[in-house]
Amino acid sequence: MKVGIVGAGGMASYHYDGFTAAGAEVAAVADMDTKRAGAFAKTRPVGKIYESLAEMLKGIPDLDAVSVVTPNKFHKPVALEALNAGKHVFCEKPPALNAAEMAEMLAASKKAGKLLMFDFNNRARPESRAMMRYIKEGAVGNINSAQANWIRRAGIPGFGGWFTTRALSGGGPVIDLPHMMDLALHFMGYPEPAWCLAGVFYDFMDNKAFKGPWGIPDSAAGVTDVESSCHAMISFKTGQTLAVRCSWAEFVEREVVSVTFQGTKAGGKVERLFGIDGIDTTSFDSCRLFTEEYGVQVNRDITAEKDESMGRTGQASNFIDAITGKAPALNTPEEALILMKIVDAMYESAALKKPVEIR
Repeated sequence: MKVGIVGAGGMASYHYDGFTAAGAEVAAVADMDTKRAGAFAKTRPVGKIYESLAEMLKGIPDLDAVSVVTPNKFHKPVALEALNAGKHVFCEKPPALNAAEMAEMLAASKKAGKLLMFDFNNRARPESRAMMRYIKEGAVGNINSAQANWIRRAGIPGFGGWFTTRALSGGGPVIDLPHMMDLALHFMGYPEPAWCLAGVFYDFMDNKAFKGPWGIPDSAAGVTDVESSCHAMISFKTGQTLAVRCSWAEFVEREVVSVTFQGTKAGGKVERLFGIDGIDTTSFDSCRLFTEEYGVQVNRDITAEKDESMGRTGQASNFIDAITGKAPALNTPEEALILMKIVDAMYESAALKKPVEIR
C-alpha cells in the first residue's frame, strides 16, 4: 500500500511510524510550507515532496490512502478531495469543525466506498484495549454513567495561533481535547445522545501565565477568541449519562486526563500518569476495575504494556490493517458524527444558557 501524508506537523511522524509498521509505504508528504515538508523528510525516508494534495495525486495516481495532519479548518476539504479521488482517509482529530462538515465527510466516504478513520489514539492505548476487553466480555455489565476529564491548569497552546482562532480551529478545549469524551463513549457503546447542558468560560485567555509547555509561538497579530474551559452533562436515549470536563486553563490540579465509569457489575478508571515535566511523551495510563468479590469490595489493577506513542502509532497501524482486512477499524465515521453532534450541542447549550436537544 502507498500512503501520502498531507501536513508535516508534529503528528505526521506518528502517522508515518504506524503506517510503515503495518507494512505500508509512505510515498510522499505534502505541505504548503515545502521547507517544513523537507525537514520532515530528513527524519523519515519519504519518496517525494509536494506543495498540495492535488499535486500529490497527480504525481502518484496509484496512491491508496491519504493521511490528514492539518489545522482543523482543512480537515474536511482535504478529506473530501482525497475521498472523491478514490482514496482511503486517516484524519487527525477533531474530525471536523462541526457536525455538518462531518456529515459531508461520512457521505463522501460511503459514496467512494473508502475507509474514513480518525486519530482517536487513546482507544489504541494498551490500557484502553485491556479495559475494552473486560467490557466486551461482560465483566462490567451495563455502563450506566461515565465521567470524561481532560483538564489543565496551564495549557493554552499559544496565543494568536490557529489553536486560539475559532475560524481555523472551531473552538478551544472542547474541540481540541475530545479524546476522553470519545474514549468514554467508546466504553459506553457509543449510544445515541438526547440532551446536553453545558457552560463554557473564557477566563485566563489573555494571561500568558496560563500558556502550556509545548513551545508553540505566540502571534501578536493573531486572534484569541475561543473558550478556556467547558463543563457539560450529556444524557442518552438509552438512559446513560456522561459528565464532561475539559479545559486549557482553570484553577485545578496541574493536569487530569481520565475516564471513569460505573457499571452494574463493576466500575472502571483509565487515567493518565504524568512525568515531572507534564509533557505527553512522559505519560502512561493506569487501568483499574472497582468490583465486589465474595462480599468484599475489590480494586483490581490491570497491568498493560507501556506505549510511549500513547496509541498514536497503533491507531495509524490499525488504519492500514482495517483497509487490508487484517483487523476491524478501531473507530468509524458514524461514531465521529455522534461526537461532533455532542460538541455542537455543548457550544449551543452554553450560548443559550439552557439544555438543548441533540438531533
